[in-house]
Amino acid sequence: MNMYFILKIIILYPLFIGLFLFLPAGSFRFWEGWIYSFVLFIPLVTTLVYLVKNDPELLKRRMRVKEKETKQKLIVGISRIPFILGFIIPGLDFRFNWSEISPTIVITADIIVFLGYWLVFLVFRENSYTSRIVEVEKGQRVITTGPYAVVRHPMYTGIILMYLFTPIALGSWWALLIFGFTPVVLILRIFNEEELLKKDLTGYKEYCQKVRYRLIPYVW
Repeated sequence: MNMYFILKIIILYPLFIGLFLFLPAGSFRFWEGWIYSFVLFIPLVTTLVYLVKNDPELLKRRMRVKEKETKQKLIVGISRIPFILGFIIPGLDFRFNWSEISPTIVITADIIVFLGYWLVFLVFRENSYTSRIVEVEKGQRVITTGPYAVVRHPMYTGIILMYLFTPIALGSWWALLIFGFTPVVLILRIFNEEELLKKDLTGYKEYCQKVRYRLIPYVW
C-alpha cells in the first residue's frame, strides 16, 4: 500500500460520483451532489493518507471484504441493493423534483455527515484492528480508550450518522426511506459481532460490563 493507491482512489472517486449521483440526476446542476462529493472527498483522502503513512496494516484489513461468518455474509448481502438504491434515488429525486429541502437543512446534513466521517477516522486512529469484516486476529486486544470509552461500537455510530443524513444532504426525503434501514442492518451486525468477540477476544466480556452502551450513550 502506497501513495499510488491513494491516486487510484482519487481517480476512481469521480467515476463513482458521476455514475451514482449525476447520471441519475441527468444534470451537473445537481448542486447538492457537488457539495456532498466534496464533503466526503476531503476526509476520504485525509484518512487514506493517514493510514498509508501510519497504519498500512489497518488499510489492508479495510480492503478485505469477504466475510467469514455465515450470518455476516447474509447481512452484507441483504444490505447491498438498498445501499446502491440509496445513492441513485437522490439523483432521480433531483431530476423529477420529488422533494423540497431547504439549502439550510442540506448544509446542516452535510456537516453532520462530515462529523460522522470524522468519528470513523478517530476510531481508525484508536484501533488498528477495525477490519471491514467481523473477525478476531492473533494479538488483537480490547480497546477501551478514545471513543471506545463512551460506546462499544463508535465506528457504527459514525456510519449511522453518515448514512442517515446522506439523503438529506443530497436533497431527497425518499432516499431517507432506504437509508433508514441502515441502523437495523448495523444492529443485526452488532449482535452477531459481539457473540464472536465475547467468545474469542480476551477481556471483551469485562469491557462490556464497563462500557454499557453499544451505539448511543444513555440510550443503547
